[in-house]
Amino acid sequence: MSAAAAPQGANGADIVALGEAMIEFNQARADDPRTYLQGFGGDTSNMAIAAARVGARAGYVTHVGDDAFGRMLLALWKEEGVSTAGVATDAAAPTGVYFVTHGPQGHEFSYLRAGSAASRMTPATLPRALIRGAKILHVSGISQAISATACDASLAAMDEARAAGVRVSYDTNLRLKLWPLPRARAVILASLARCDFCVPSQDDARLLFDTDDEDAIIGACHRAGAPVVVLKRGARGCVVSDGTRTAAFDGHVVASVDATGAGDCFDGAFAARIVSGDDPFAAARYANAAAAVATTGFGAVAPLPRDAAVRAQLARA
Repeated sequence: MSAAAAPQGANGADIVALGEAMIEFNQARADDPRTYLQGFGGDTSNMAIAAARVGARAGYVTHVGDDAFGRMLLALWKEEGVSTAGVATDAAAPTGVYFVTHGPQGHEFSYLRAGSAASRMTPATLPRALIRGAKILHVSGISQAISATACDASLAAMDEARAAGVRVSYDTNLRLKLWPLPRARAVILASLARCDFCVPSQDDARLLFDTDDEDAIIGACHRAGAPVVVLKRGARGCVVSDGTRTAAFDGHVVASVDATGAGDCFDGAFAARIVSGDDPFAAARYANAAAAVATTGFGAVAPLPRDAAVRAQLARA
């Protein structure tokens, strides 16, 4: 791998996310399936932007290509107030791209990401001081699935965070197009043992633990080592457990048009409220409303709400 360019942007962030950001092309018109709206995606990038939009000091750790798409992402993070101190540019690899199409079964993703700059992250390239200076590190299963070296980097980042007393947030975000289920299970279980907050979706958990039973899923996450589990149930809201107390929050009734990035929005809003001093139950209640608002627009980033919109939704509930 060629040497990466020096990281850019202001130092310091309370919430640091690690993973791959991508350029999104979203099929936004049912009457013309050839029309796409250009946007941005990547689960952990969405999470960092979501956290920043509701008031948190967020930063991102990734590699982008030395190309037009990489420069677009750097401009996006600057515009959104997300620190790029942990972003490096790789002149030898491209920035990833994905397409979103919509049909009777919901949205479907098609990726052009093999060999991307982000997939070439390694433990040696981690901005360890940035991670140690955070209050929460966020990692996902996608961060680990894009390559073996990125998986190693994510686990090393989690270990670095824990050694420094930084809490770790982990979204299983299972994508079986990226890796086989047995390997995914092994890595995800190893990650649950390293995290403080586990925020899986019910669809992921069903595959990981071979059950639809919410209590069984939450119990399995706790047994794997996660102290706090927030099970995201889509339109049905979420269930939160700290091992002693369990509480459910119903979904919000909104005019949903696209669920792309809603789970990432939840993760970012949840972490933002934890950093602000909320307990996991109050943080999940807030994040549940934020994720609902995020479904009322197209794309992964554009609909991510500001704090005022989230609080207005909570007031309407």
